[in-house]
Amino acid sequence: MRVLIVEDEPLLAEAIRDGLRLEAIAADIAGDGDTALELLSINAYDIAVLDRDIPGPSGDEIAKRVVASGSGMPIMMLTAADRLDDKASGFGLGADDYLTKPFELQELVLRLRALDRRRAHNRPPVREIAGLRLDPFRREVFRDGRYVALTRKQFAVLEVLVAAEGGVVSAEELLERAWDENADPFTNAVRITVSALRKRLGEPWLIATVPGVGYRIDTGSGPEGDRG
Repeated sequence: MRVLIVEDEPLLAEAIRDGLRLEAIAADIAGDGDTALELLSINAYDIAVLDRDIPGPSGDEIAKRVVASGSGMPIMMLTAADRLDDKASGFGLGADDYLTKPFELQELVLRLRALDRRRAHNRPPVREIAGLRLDPFRREVFRDGRYVALTRKQFAVLEVLVAAEGGVVSAEELLERAWDENADPFTNAVRITVSALRKRLGEPWLIATVPGVGYRIDTGSGPEGDRG
């Protein structure tokens, strides 16, 4: 299990991280909201542990973004705000558990393991196509058995393409499903992301460009399109 600890008190964050590692739970630390969002964009975590009152984007804002991403990653709020209405608002934002400070490390460990077990019962199916293996639960991608490290956006784009099972997906659909409602429809973000994704997956190119139409996973059948 790998968790992200979002906590702006360095000594507490380090104590939690070291304690979790002794329990065979890998943990990274983010001391502010911006760092947390950056780590979430590049790493695959099983659970996010959020302090609500942190510099930059708050724990509440991070929770909203995690929920909006559709990743299904469980959220535990770890905070000194212990009133019933604080807990109600936390759960309302999408938190799966709520632990108030001060707390015993062993209780945190037990709660994290319970969240991980609960999550395991709702795993989305692993998809395989053209030598690709995409695991939405673990946010992992393998090509011919080789692990491929992707950014969150690259993973989201690949997930849409793999779900199409070789069918063509337009740039507009990718923009709608892998970005948010504020995305500029005239941006070249889709083209840039697909190009970077294609390079990450390596040769021979797996993502074919169908000129004037969109993109698809090349399964070895159908029109060739432009793989460059």
